[in-house]
Order: sequence, then structure tokens, then C-alpha cells
Amino acid sequence: QVQLVESGGGLVQAGGSLRLSCAASGIIFSIYGMGWYRQAPGKQREMVATITREGTINYADPVKGRFTISRDNAKSTVYLQMNSLKPEDTAVYYCNADIWAVSAGKGAYWGRGSQVTVSS
Repeated sequence: QVQLVESGGGLVQAGGSLRLSCAASGIIFSIYGMGWYRQAPGKQREMVATITREGTINYADPVKGRFTISRDNAKSTVYLQMNSLKPEDTAVYYCNADIWAVSAGKGAYWGRGSQVTVSS
């Protein structure tokens, strides 16, 4: 069974930094695209940043220049370094990955979410 386990969320003051991690576990043939999404209260889930297996990166405009996504393919892990955090970054952050799993074939998987709260 494939799982994505996130860590690193928490409470931080505006201007501070946090680093999120998301590790995939299970019997996996390959992991393709990975990314981070977020959902603030009363809002739809939105893309924050994505990274392909080859390292092509895409950021949402609100986080460009402040957030950095990276991945370690050997560890099946994706990271999100968040700097210069703003109160509007407050949301539940979800990890996403397209995975080819031994038991389930190819599909999209989501983590359970990690709360990030930025105080003003």
C-alpha cells in the first residue's frame, strides 16, 4: 500500500520560514511528478509548486521567489522550503505524487495534509 507522509508544518510568525517534507512509502516502481498544494479555509485547493522526476519546476505566482521545491528521488521524498511567509500562506498543505505502484498500478496519491499557520 502506497502512502505519502508529510511533516514539518506548524506555527510561525510572518517573515519566518518552514520546511515541509513528504516521503512516499510502499512497493513502488517509479514516482513521476510530485508537488505541493494548499487549501485555506473557505477556499478551493490550489497548486503551490510541482516538480517532475527530471527536475522541471513550476510555481504558483503568489509563492515565486519565496518558496523552493526540491526532491530526492533516492529517498522518494519531496520538500518545500517556505521563506518570507505571509499570513495569507496559512493553509493545510498537501503533498501529491503520481506513482506507479506494484499493487495498484499508476495513479495519483495525496498526503493527509500538514497545517501551516502564519501569524501577523
